[in-house]
Amino acid sequence: MTTRVLLIGGHGKVAQLLEPLLTGRGDTVTAVIRNPEHEADVAATGATPLVADVETFDTDQLTNLISGNDVVIWSAGTGGGDPRRTYALDRDAAIRSMDAAVAAGVRRYVMVSYFGADRDHGVRADNPFYAYAEAKAAADEHLRALDLDWTVVAPSALTLDEPTGRIDVAAPEAGSVSRADVAAVIAEVIAQPATVGRTIRFNSGSTPIAEALHAL
Repeated sequence: MTTRVLLIGGHGKVAQLLEPLLTGRGDTVTAVIRNPEHEADVAATGATPLVADVETFDTDQLTNLISGNDVVIWSAGTGGGDPRRTYALDRDAAIRSMDAAVAAGVRRYVMVSYFGADRDHGVRADNPFYAYAEAKAAADEHLRALDLDWTVVAPSALTLDEPTGRIDVAAPEAGSVSRADVAAVIAEVIAQPATVGRTIRFNSGSTPIAEALHAL
């Protein structure tokens, strides 16, 4: 059966590696993007681009956007920068999208976070990364409290290395992992019931992705 995936943040580096993995196996992917100039890039992956500024959407608008899908993947993000926009997108809009998934009856929700996201993230308030760390921690915490089939995908530092197809889900500290392997993890997460209700922190490693996730 075809899985209908709504991918929010469809022009990101990881998202553009994920889209062909999903469409290549027969999933139907709607990739939400903010900039209409990116439509051709997304369409080239096999996904269907949909221009929408989720940062400004209220919960009702997001509910309409999400309705009719089987899976929501949140891969949008500022990555830091302007604190006002970081809180608006990475925290507030992300949380609204989760509440919208509940309202729309779309149970499967995958959040793309990062290895160190936590209330005790340890980032100092004077660090430019502080707002992002706070926003991601709040969003992840909200998701874990909802009655959704959620998974938080939390890779360590992202690289442009070639994919290895192997990860380490037991490392106590963050290392690095290729964006291509992160995309492969997200694709496998959707197919693996064992990942529901899990926060998956991982580095590049030696265990095949499917095996590492199944072992959870």
